[in-house]
Amino acid sequence: MRDTDLYRQLLGLEAPWTVSRVELDVKGQRVEVFAEHTKPKTWPCPECGAACKLHDHDEERVWRHLDSCHFQTFLHARVPRVTCATHGVRQARVPWAEPRSRFTALFERLAIDVLLETDVAGAAKILGLSWDEAQHVKERAVARGLARRPHQVPRVMGIDEKSLAKGHRYATIACDLDAGHVIGIAEGRSGASLLAALGRFSIDDLQAIDAIAMDMSGAFLSRMRALLDDPEGTIVFDRFHIVAHMNEAVDLVRRRENKALRVDGDERLVGSRNMWLYGEENLPEKYEAEFAALRAADLKTARAWAIKESLRQLWKQPSRAAGERWWKRWYAWAVRSRLEPVKKVAAMIERHLPNVLTYFKHRITNAGSEAINSVIQMLKKRAFGYRSFPNFRTAVLFHCGGLSLYPSHPKPG
Repeated sequence: MRDTDLYRQLLGLEAPWTVSRVELDVKGQRVEVFAEHTKPKTWPCPECGAACKLHDHDEERVWRHLDSCHFQTFLHARVPRVTCATHGVRQARVPWAEPRSRFTALFERLAIDVLLETDVAGAAKILGLSWDEAQHVKERAVARGLARRPHQVPRVMGIDEKSLAKGHRYATIACDLDAGHVIGIAEGRSGASLLAALGRFSIDDLQAIDAIAMDMSGAFLSRMRALLDDPEGTIVFDRFHIVAHMNEAVDLVRRRENKALRVDGDERLVGSRNMWLYGEENLPEKYEAEFAALRAADLKTARAWAIKESLRQLWKQPSRAAGERWWKRWYAWAVRSRLEPVKKVAAMIERHLPNVLTYFKHRITNAGSEAINSVIQMLKKRAFGYRSFPNFRTAVLFHCGGLSLYPSHPKPG
């Protein structure tokens, strides 16, 4: 088989396109493949598909293709331009690449696979690209996926915030909790950020959502209450965020008590921070003996932890009525605890109780969002944080957007 026939088949070229010649540069470890076309009477318009006459040709373009025997391979061609009665002069589509791409579709498919497994710097090294080129492949994939995504209103949605890097820079993320993917992301954590993250949905779309799990952020809450016809029946304050507030209260009690105890030379609470953050069933075995002794002691921290653990039982109640009864007992205990951080959290939950108890109508949590947050945390670790929000957005949607990322043609054989 001649080299021109081999590369014509590898590229999947059909009439009017063929491979005219192949040049091997052993020293440069490159293969240069040149494609040309016959002279068909008409070409399809890239916009409407109408039969059009040839107008002229652009300058020769070069596309990176899959490597050949470890040699980088480049495809060269002059792309024809056609004259459409409706759209004017347009560049014809080529069968091996998508418009405005510097890579063949088969190479982009490979690059996307590599980018899904590693960070941009690692992918660039493996593929023999610059960082900017690899990032551009990722950006094109995300843009392609968003353009293909059908407009579908999620049944249940999660809204959360995530930091971009160290410091006070955040993003607002909206997730489809059933599908488990990100549907919108915007910079910041304000009401305006929430609107931007939900920008693809109309007011009528939002009314069709059964439930929205979120935390008690004032900016988010006021905006969602303004947007929804039935906020009390739709918004569910996420239990994981509520328990996180209680964990913060327990830790504050511990720090204050530890400071007071150390004045008298009592260091029982030194180094115990992580123990109090565990749920009882998740405590590692190595801490069991030490933690049992701390719990048995007459410590304010032990009381705060017990109150926190009791709160977790709220979401295990069989009905809203049972949940309300449980809440009244727990709230009475918390406000009489004489532990100011615990009382503060209890008062905050009491103010928002209707949307806490909405859980019993929908029984959803932001666990799906938290799973996505774990992936985002891994992406941040790989990248050592993101200074650029657009790059952060691209990474999140690339890995967590549930998007169709690959070029549509040609399909690998």
